[in-house]
Amino acid sequence: MTTERIVRIVAGFFILLSLLLGAEWSPLYQSSDWLFFTAFVGLNLFQSGFTRLCPLDRVLVKLGVPVAGGCGR
Repeated sequence: MTTERIVRIVAGFFILLSLLLGAEWSPLYQSSDWLFFTAFVGLNLFQSGFTRLCPLDRVLVKLGVPVAGGCGR
């Protein structure tokens, strides 16, 4: 498994987890702090698409996880 796949899996997991936590532990009439966590993950994905700067990717490379080649191969 490459760093690109792990980053996508972790980001998707965090988004789903924060939405689940926001739906379960927040009353419908109040804003949820969990939605800020969802927004943080989304903004990080957005900026990394432009800047190619992803903290998790750098950590995974330092841990020795292989980097994907061209077209994810």
